[in-house]
Parts: sequence; structure tokens; C-alpha cells
Amino acid sequence: MLTNTLEYLLDFQPISTESIHLSLDKIDQAIQISNQIPNESRQWQTYLNSLALFGFEEWLEQRGTDLTISSDNSSIFNPIISNSISAVCHLNVNQFQVCLITTGSFIDDEISIPRAVLDLPEFNHHLYVVMEVQEELEKVAIYGFISYADLIHHKTQVNLLPDEEWNYQIPLSCFDTEIDNLLLYFRCLDLSEITLPEIQKNSENLAAAKPELKKLLPQLSTQNLWELIDWEQGKTLLTNSDLLKWIYDWQWQISIESENIPENLLEVAESQENSLNYLKEYLPDLLNILTEPTINVGRWLRNELDNFANQLSWVLLPELPELSPMRGTYSPTEEIQAIIRELPQNGTDIPPYARGAYQDLLLGGIPLRLYALTWSLVSDSIPEWMLLLVLSAPIGMSLPEGIKLRVSDTTGILVEQKLNSDEDDFYLFANVVGGWDEKFITTVFLTPEIQESLPPFGFNPKY
Repeated sequence: MLTNTLEYLLDFQPISTESIHLSLDKIDQAIQISNQIPNESRQWQTYLNSLALFGFEEWLEQRGTDLTISSDNSSIFNPIISNSISAVCHLNVNQFQVCLITTGSFIDDEISIPRAVLDLPEFNHHLYVVMEVQEELEKVAIYGFISYADLIHHKTQVNLLPDEEWNYQIPLSCFDTEIDNLLLYFRCLDLSEITLPEIQKNSENLAAAKPELKKLLPQLSTQNLWELIDWEQGKTLLTNSDLLKWIYDWQWQISIESENIPENLLEVAESQENSLNYLKEYLPDLLNILTEPTINVGRWLRNELDNFANQLSWVLLPELPELSPMRGTYSPTEEIQAIIRELPQNGTDIPPYARGAYQDLLLGGIPLRLYALTWSLVSDSIPEWMLLLVLSAPIGMSLPEGIKLRVSDTTGILVEQKLNSDEDDFYLFANVVGGWDEKFITTVFLTPEIQESLPPFGFNPKY
């Protein structure tokens, strides 16, 4: 047990602990932080957690300059995490990862610890510190602490099970209430004494949960996740920052919509409804980009298609020759040449080293062709890549009225082009730019019921 290592640590003169008084500035800051949370019960918990963090920082500052705390990456300043996990995660004190567990009072003889900070490696910490927030007295006190190793030992020893709200109830007797021992840990304990599990990414779990999540998440209002989904689905969401952000944005819009809107603000209400519709439409794109295999367009620059693109019947185009002054009518190469010739009029210049491929689609019985061109960029010394998509109709035909071309990434819908009734175009186009680690997904719509999403495009010319 880690507590047994204390006898081997350096002699240390104890310092008496006392409550930390909170300034009005810190209280105001905690209110502002909690106001970013759409769930009312989470708002209050986030408020208490913020006060706990500020009090903990003040306590460490009073204990010496050799105690360095970094809270910039803490969940308190990330409402996406605070909205789903009711603890202060990702603090760093002298290289120790620290989690604060906040309580308002010690009426019970147990402390409620979120299951996520114990069962998910992404939220495991070396030390868990229990903070008592006396909000009405504007004071914070440190009650006790426990190491990850001791917490796991207790869980295993008593076969501890979580409750339906995804919390473990840990007896107060498990915590070390000699707070000076916590200072000893920070100053003297070797970090290797507390081993944390490695984080292992498993996209298969998300892929398996995708159909159910696509159906359930739009049903989520401002309630807690455990009220709608089971823990297996919860693990998938809590360990994916992109999905947590979608949930946060969704619940934020729901909370705004639930407020009473005066009649003269109907336009605002319509805007909020549009925001919800936008998020609902975007969710399948996000789930697909996180789970579907990727077409590596970076290999096109080496005149290669990867195996996945070959399986999907993508056809690599030859290097783009000098553009013909006339629109071609026979081959895909001639067609894309003619389209490229027109694109600079729309502000899109394609370098001669760009490479492309195309795939023929049949959507609702209508033949279509999707061209994709790519090339590398350097912006502020950061390597980036460009993806240009062109949706065309067979030669001599126009695209069907109302057809849409949409491109999304993990941040949202980037581009959506729609053919209006007064247009008679042969093609729609969209271009996007991103870093080498970014992916884009394309969806073609005829109607809400007739649409097709293609696998994501990625860019890795070295693979």
C-alpha cells in the first residue's frame, strides 16, 4: 500500500491546516464558470468545484513556492467535460495528476466519486483530494486524500459496485485526513510509486455503438447521461471529446430553447430551432468520420490509390495537362479539365501538381459523378492540405433541382452547396482546407430520405 511508503519519506515539520477564505473575485469567477453549464444540477456542482479549485490553489500557495500547480487544462475551464463529469479533473501538482472531489458537507459517512475518474484511464489521477466547500461561509477546507492505488485496492477488496448514477460511494474512513501527508506526497514521493493504466483507443466500441447513439443522442435534453444511456455507451461518449462537444452544444441549445421567449424574439427562437436542426443533421457526419475507414488522398500525389479507394471503385485521374480552351464532352479527364478551367472564376485556383480521382454514384436512380482533387499547402509553416470536391451530372444533363453537396469535419458542417431552382448548372463544388491530421466527410443529398455519405477523406502522403 502506498500509505506505507510515508515512513520512508523525509522528515517534515507539519503545518496545521485551516479553512481557506475565498475572495469575492473568486466567487464571481466561479459563478461565471458555472453559467456555461446547461444542466442546472451540474451548474451548482461546477460552481462548488470551481470554489474548491480556487481554494486548493490558495492552500498550495500558502504552503511554499516549491509546490507548483497547473490548472490551465483542468476540467473546470473546459465546460464540455464539466457538463458530464462532476469532479475537478486534470490538475497537475509537482507532476502529480490530481482530481478534486467536492462535497458541500459531511452529513453522510461516504464520499461520492464519479465512476469515470476511477474506471476510465483518460480520467485516472495519481491522487484524489476531497474538498469541503462551505459556500455560505465563503470558505473551503481540505478533508482528506487517497491515492489511485489505494482506491483501486479498496474497490477490489470489498467488490465495490457503482450506483445507477455512475458514482462509487467510498467510506470516509478510506481517506487519509492527515493533510500534511499530502504535502509529503507532493514533495517527496516518487511519481513511479503510483502507476496509472495506459489509455487505449478502441474505435471498434464506438463503431458498434454508432447506430444506437445516432438514435438516442437527439433524445437527450438537459438531463444527465446516465438517465438516457447505459454505462457501456457512456464510456464511449466520455472518452471521445468530439462527441462530448456535440452533447454540450446540443444541451446548451435545448436549455436556451426551454427559456420563455417573448413574442418580439420569435426570430431568436427560429434561430435556436435552426441550431438544433443543424446539430441533428451533423450528428451522422460526426459519427461516420469517427468510425468509418478513411480514403488516403495523400497517396494520390504519388500516383497511387490505397486499397480502400480501390475497393470503392475510385478511379485515379492522370496528371492534369494544360487546360483545353474548349469544354470536353467525352472522358472524365476532359470533363474535369473543363470544370477546372471555370473554377478560377469562383476564386479557386488549382496548382498544376494537384492530383485527383473520381467515383460514379447512383443516387435515387440518378447517375452522378464525384470528383475529388487534392494538393498540399503550407500556411504559417504548418503543413496543410486542400480538398476540392466537384459533383457533376452526366454529359448533356443538369443536376437535379435541390441536390446538395455537404462537407463536414469533427468541428461541424463546413460547406453545404445546394442547386437552386433558377440555376441550370452542370456541377456543384466545395473546397476545404485542414491540417494533415484532419479528415473530411462528404454527403450528397437528393431528399432527406435519399442521401449517401462517402467514407472520410484523409491526407497522409507518407503512408
